[in-house]
Amino acid sequence: MARTKTPKVKIIPLGGVDGIGKNMTVIECGDDIIVIDCGIAFPEDDMLGIDYVIPDISYLEENREKVKALIITHGHEDHIGAIPFFLKLLNVPVYGTKLTLGIIENKLIEHGILNVSDLRVVNAGDTVSVGAFDIEFIRVNHSIADSVALSVNTPQGIIVISGDFKIDYTPIDGDPINLGRFAELGNNGVRVFMCDSTNVQRPGFTPSEKIVGQTIDRLMNGLKKRVIIATFSSNVHRVQQIIDASVKNKRKVAVTGRSMQNIMKAAIRLGYMNVPDGALIELSEMKQYKPEQLTLITTGSQGEPMSALYRMAFGEHSAVTLGKDDMVILSSSSIPGNEKLISKIVNELVKRGVTVYNDDVVSDVHVSGHACREELKMMHSLIKAEYFIPMHGEYKHLASHIELAKLLGRPDNRCIFPETGKVIEMDKRGVRSAETVKSGQIFVDGYGVGDVGTVVLKERKQLGEDGIIIIAASVDFEREAIVAGPEIITRGFVHVREAEPLLEKLRKIAEKTLNKCINGGYIDVDLIKACLKDDISSFIIGQTKRRPAVLPIIMETMV
Repeated sequence: MARTKTPKVKIIPLGGVDGIGKNMTVIECGDDIIVIDCGIAFPEDDMLGIDYVIPDISYLEENREKVKALIITHGHEDHIGAIPFFLKLLNVPVYGTKLTLGIIENKLIEHGILNVSDLRVVNAGDTVSVGAFDIEFIRVNHSIADSVALSVNTPQGIIVISGDFKIDYTPIDGDPINLGRFAELGNNGVRVFMCDSTNVQRPGFTPSEKIVGQTIDRLMNGLKKRVIIATFSSNVHRVQQIIDASVKNKRKVAVTGRSMQNIMKAAIRLGYMNVPDGALIELSEMKQYKPEQLTLITTGSQGEPMSALYRMAFGEHSAVTLGKDDMVILSSSSIPGNEKLISKIVNELVKRGVTVYNDDVVSDVHVSGHACREELKMMHSLIKAEYFIPMHGEYKHLASHIELAKLLGRPDNRCIFPETGKVIEMDKRGVRSAETVKSGQIFVDGYGVGDVGTVVLKERKQLGEDGIIIIAASVDFEREAIVAGPEIITRGFVHVREAEPLLEKLRKIAEKTLNKCINGGYIDVDLIKACLKDDISSFIIGQTKRRPAVLPIIMETMV
């Protein structure tokens, strides 16, 4: 009787290995695919008008009959933000812990797909079977409650996926990371370890979340100012500590920011937050209290232009005006790329006489949710995986993590550098990089998903830098005559009054080009537009060294 061949297992990162965010990893074996996390990334400076970026899941759509489940490690946007878009294309069961699914529910309600979605609650310690895989959920600590790592038992061995984590011996909820289970897995044999790399370049250990609560309590003690604290809405442990410190210091707490309010409602409903009766008040009630009796928890710690803190800083908030009787605490670290936005808000706040504290001014108003080098060393030593794949970070983070793994004794050929869309194959002979599948990023702009691409972004950049020139004319091709125009309209190029001589020259060049075309027998409107564009662009470059967008509009008329 012939022996059945054990199928290969494929690991395919579709995000999370080329920057911060957009985390998504595919694990495939035969006719079964599971997807780990489904996050967004925030747009870079050159992505003009883009709200956020999601992974390209074309490969999964092409193999939709194989996709069996979506497995979520925790409820941060870079791990769950793209789920509504995913489920509209591939409606599969979603497995996650109680708080994680509670946050996801709000997203699905907004997109109108909650009633058709299959959400399955799991607890840390549970194991579920999906196709060829057995997935175990292992408790870890992070900056959001109910975070888990995953142990995926495959026909080619166990894959441990850390998710985002840190080692906190004194967590707010009293449940530390399950190091014993990681050690047990390591003793039994782990084939591949895929690990968070965000803080690999930071030495030492990440401090406990409890330190932040102690710092906030110390800052509030005896303070005669109103306290405004901006933090990530998903960090329910941080919010709980702010409420606890406020109650201890006889302060009422108000909350602003839609995401903050939504997540707090979910956390309170599911039992992850405990708010004493009478502690919370509405924004409209704040005028009834003195500054030293108030704490305001808000969104906007990353300087987001439409956030509540941004509107406060620029005097645009409908209910809150900031001044010398206020202290703002930025209880977060900046996501790479957001530094300028945060600095802009800080400057505006200081102009208004507000006292501003962040982790540059007062230590321990924020601690990271990611493991530093010594914690990563401990995890590597416990898990003792045969192969290592760094995840969750920029190129520099992944490279540093591989160097750390080598320092701990892992051979160079047992460290796999991941790339978006690059298949990593596991079989009995080893683990190696293989072919590449279709991957990339999809831009979300308002309600549009994928309708803005690199060409549109280039056009937006050109419009933003050099403006636009519109040439409008009406032409009668039978009479070979210009009936009206050409008229020159500019936006973002030059001020019309100050540049009348230049605009008149442009009008004459356009008129000359039009006459040359129609007298030469040109009846192809697109060809005439191309000639206008070439002649006008050449003149402008020669005169101004600028490259505005040139848009000819030709209307055909018959008299």
